[in-house]
Amino acid sequence: MRLWRIDGWKQHPVDAQREVLQDLVTSAQYTEFGRRYRFSELFNIKSFKQAVPIHEYDDLKPYIERMMKGEQNLLWNTPVYWFAKSSGTTSDKSKFIPVSDESLEDGHFKGAKDVLTMYYNFNPDSILLTGKGLVIGGSHSINPMNADAQYGDLSAVLLQNSPFWGHWLRTPT
Repeated sequence: MRLWRIDGWKQHPVDAQREVLQDLVTSAQYTEFGRRYRFSELFNIKSFKQAVPIHEYDDLKPYIERMMKGEQNLLWNTPVYWFAKSSGTTSDKSKFIPVSDESLEDGHFKGAKDVLTMYYNFNPDSILLTGKGLVIGGSHSINPMNADAQYGDLSAVLLQNSPFWGHWLRTPT
């Protein structure tokens, strides 16, 4: 059911990217970040590039720290209660990446569906999904600064939030 959409992205990649950018800008226009950079006035890529400077993690860290303490509507327009903990090359040992319900659904879970769609398109006789798959996930914790928020490595965040269809094929539970 997703193959037609994937084919559309392959045939019109610039249009696909433009649509994603506009959806993100529209969704975030009333956040603190969106108001700061006047997202409500940005209607094309050129205006976005002129209005919004490139940000590094350290530029966004103050927003993320406030989100982890419970503030909302800073970088995204719906509540964010999960943070993927990552290590990297920034000045901190760990980075915390906000994970919204939309990023889970529209990014990670649709991405998984798209991979399976392409795999089955090229391998229609596959029996890949006829058994269980071994899933080894990471750990997660309640945020000590905010009992409503949790953080963990990305695999733990994905497993804790996976949709019902993701549970059918994995083991252990």
